[in-house]
Amino acid sequence: MSTSLTSRRAFLGGSLLFVGGVALAACGADDAVKAGAKVTLQQWYHAYGEAGTQQAVIRYAKEYTKANPDVAINVTWIAGDYSAKLHSTLLTPKAPDLFEIGDFLYIDVKNGLLAPLDDLVKGQEAEYAEATLAPAMVKGSHYGLKMMNDAMVLYYRKSILEKAGIAPPQTFAELAAAAKKLTSREQKGLYVGADGIGNASYLLLWSNGAELLDPEGKKVIFNSPEGVAAIGGLKQLHDDKSLLLDFTTDWGDPAAFIQGATAMQWSGLWAMPAIKKALGDDFGVIAWPKFGDAGQPVSRIGGWYAAVNSKSKHVEEAKKYLKWLWIERTDLQKDWCVSYGFHVPARKSVAAQTTEFSSGPAKEAADVLANTSRAYSNLWNTAMDTVFAQAVVQIAKSGGDAKTLFDEAAVKCQAELDKQLA
Repeated sequence: MSTSLTSRRAFLGGSLLFVGGVALAACGADDAVKAGAKVTLQQWYHAYGEAGTQQAVIRYAKEYTKANPDVAINVTWIAGDYSAKLHSTLLTPKAPDLFEIGDFLYIDVKNGLLAPLDDLVKGQEAEYAEATLAPAMVKGSHYGLKMMNDAMVLYYRKSILEKAGIAPPQTFAELAAAAKKLTSREQKGLYVGADGIGNASYLLLWSNGAELLDPEGKKVIFNSPEGVAAIGGLKQLHDDKSLLLDFTTDWGDPAAFIQGATAMQWSGLWAMPAIKKALGDDFGVIAWPKFGDAGQPVSRIGGWYAAVNSKSKHVEEAKKYLKWLWIERTDLQKDWCVSYGFHVPARKSVAAQTTEFSSGPAKEAADVLANTSRAYSNLWNTAMDTVFAQAVVQIAKSGGDAKTLFDEAAVKCQAELDKQLA
């Protein structure tokens, strides 16, 4: 796996399968214009791999136009490197009026690309988890409206752990011991990604109370004693040879777990339907275990935000559509999250009404999401991620000194952070 931010954050939702090219879907905008629509909004989505998603967003847009005849909406379905295409187009007159963002970047706000959405979020804050609100906030203003949440959890095979006399691990020491005991010629104990790194480096830091940046977002602090100690856990897993490496699919795909190549796998909620179809009830999910007694269990939160182009000629119309779709229409929010893939509605009240998350492993995953989820800071960019990842690889795979390598990486990341904040 590449050490780029794009690859490390690739699994933001269940929309993992892309098709070639750029598909354009006119959602009846031409007909609406002929019928008297005064405004046509251009809306971009990345190409979700789940069947029915494209038809769904077109249906939502048509329904809005039916209720608001003055506004037509053209949906553009973007395949390939969505983020690169979006950012290059946002600098041109052809930029869409509203669009999705997977990972918020501070620089987008600094460069004036995004319109603030405070008037939409105000009064709704209690509906969202802090890990949902924080990434899309800059200097107290909101720049994104969360569409759905994706929990990332640790899957384990119940029968395999029970046969080995192992309880679901509650600490990293228990996780490492379980992974080692469950490793055999036919099966590895744990899969965190084809490169043996995946999200594990971040999870280890967070689970030991370490952070990438200080609370003010002005200082790089992953080289704290807690961070250095936690990253040693990844080296331990490699030294124990208990990690599945170089599997044909990466951690976001459940194939390794379903095929029995690993007893435990870090993956996303989006993988659960396929796992349940293949394994029935023979699996469970937990958060990444706390590193030590002073730590805490953690998980990653993914998903997508709806945003508005600050340079659009129709900012207010775009915001009204987002409010209608992602705040007012709870029925469409549930439809979007569970009728095609498997995601938790971003708003707590809607998630509570979604019966698919009321029992079993799905409820357990939703609880993990609600109680332990963490997200990247919008100041943590590609350059910083690359430097950090290079240090992690040297520590975990080459036996480099964690303190030295993290100190050196922190200096480089601090320079990048200072550049952003300048």
